[in-house]
Amino acid sequence: MTKARQTLGKWGETEAVTYLLSHGYDLLEKNFRTPYGELDLIVQSGSGENAELVFVEVKTRSSPRFGLPEISVNQRKQAHLIAAAEHYLSLQINPPQTWRIDVIAIERKPGGMNPDITHFENAVTDPD
Repeated sequence: MTKARQTLGKWGETEAVTYLLSHGYDLLEKNFRTPYGELDLIVQSGSGENAELVFVEVKTRSSPRFGLPEISVNQRKQAHLIAAAEHYLSLQINPPQTWRIDVIAIERKPGGMNPDITHFENAVTDPD
């Protein structure tokens, strides 16, 4: 991955964290590595009995040349996300009963304008 793409990706993750925190989520982990790939963000929605663990895949684009960011979460990527999430859960002493995988798509705007952020809740589901 080129340095420019890494920089864009890190910028997108920072924007996603800001977005999630402003919408009441709590950040638990960032860039959690598993044998199946990296989980960009792990957050919690709600608290107590209503708490839900959310694994968030962040996709960022600086131009529409390659399409919308979310289209890059193909079947192969989805399978990796599910396996990575299940691995994370297997490491927990008391894994939550409720969890989901979301995608946050970020489109960077020229001139430092506010980016377009689209949050797809429950975007990835296990086909089993």
